[in-house]
Amino acid sequence: MTVIALFGATGRTGRRVLTRALAAGFEVRALVRDPARLATTSPALTVIRGDVLDSAAVDQTVAGSNVVLSLFGQVKGSPPTLQAEGTQLIVDAMGRHDVKRIVTLSGGGLSAPSDRPGPADLIIRFLLKTLSGHVLADAEQHLRVLTASGLEWTVVRGPRLTEKAGTGTYRVGWVGVDASTQISRDDLADFILTQAKDRTFIGQMPFISA
Repeated sequence: MTVIALFGATGRTGRRVLTRALAAGFEVRALVRDPARLATTSPALTVIRGDVLDSAAVDQTVAGSNVVLSLFGQVKGSPPTLQAEGTQLIVDAMGRHDVKRIVTLSGGGLSAPSDRPGPADLIIRFLLKTLSGHVLADAEQHLRVLTASGLEWTVVRGPRLTEKAGTGTYRVGWVGVDASTQISRDDLADFILTQAKDRTFIGQMPFISA
């Protein structure tokens, strides 16, 4: 049975991935700061209390897993290098426990070689860099951590995320290539979970949109 180490399980996308993973028969090891925020319980769910910057808690979460889904991100008050530092600790733990597969979550502001951004995409990237430059810099550094890791990594990117009910369909493309400007968190969660077993996008950064 595939065991998922899940980081960011109480986030708006992470909790959707958690629910889907348990319903699909996966075992999940979830690292959370406040277990009371978990609305889901299951015999297949192991909860580790801690923070992604706590190396011991990260190690405990990764131990016994087959794949890592890393969906945490910066929120108000987060350290400016949270994603990069947390990703490095996860990568280090994966090395100790011989776990090869990791899937992380980012936004379209993070550039990929296959992107063909149009004028609107370029404006959005400019605004992100101007208004949230530290978040983008953190995402870029987390990517450098992954590319240097030697692991089977995939960075899932999305546009504006909505709370609309999922449609069960979505596009897998690149910024400016078979892509739109939004996607529901439900549909994004559906795709993320497929990556627990799908190896199509190893070493790539697919852009998922409605």
